[in-house]
Amino acid sequence: MKKNFVLVSALMLGAALANAQNPGTPLVRPTAPQTPGVAPTKIAIISVQQAIMSTGDGKKAASEMQAKFNPRQEQLKKMQADIQALQDQMKKGSATMSDDAKSKLTRDIESKTKTFQRNADELNADIEQENGRLMQDLGSKMQAVWEQYLPQNGYALLLVVGSQQTPVLWASSSVDITQEIIRLYDQAHPVTASAAPVPARAPATLPVAPPAKKK
Repeated sequence: MKKNFVLVSALMLGAALANAQNPGTPLVRPTAPQTPGVAPTKIAIISVQQAIMSTGDGKKAASEMQAKFNPRQEQLKKMQADIQALQDQMKKGSATMSDDAKSKLTRDIESKTKTFQRNADELNADIEQENGRLMQDLGSKMQAVWEQYLPQNGYALLLVVGSQQTPVLWASSSVDITQEIIRLYDQAHPVTASAAPVPARAPATLPVAPPAKKK
């Protein structure tokens, strides 16, 4: 069976709130009253993934993760090219090869494919671990920003959009506070000029390991 190995986007926030909050936290989260005796009434939505990826910290972290993991991804691409070359050799020469030569080539393909699969699994595990650490850090900082902003501006509820775990079927753009939270986050956590983030490239996809030829 073929298996896809994806280089996880450095700030893929599908589980951002799961890292920042305990499992089972309700989608609709009440905020503290604005002032005693005055009940807040407004509702807001936020795209946490977009927000964190758009902050200076988020862009910087994405760039650093790409620099850290891209060499291993390129190594995997080269390994796949080597496997493909061996498979092409088998396809073109199978009619004229001796049984011993075909058996050796088959073993080489299987061995290299297993190594590729193992290295890809290890890469993805390392990416997920690093991504989780970053999400815990950046998600907690962003949560602190909106927890201060919401009660100060009369909001009673905050809904998270853009996640399969928190589906919101429709909401007016007038209640979207994503850009405002990004602005406030960057104001509270500015990225210094010497460490200005490099624009993150689109997430790359690791090649699919070709299956080994059956004997």
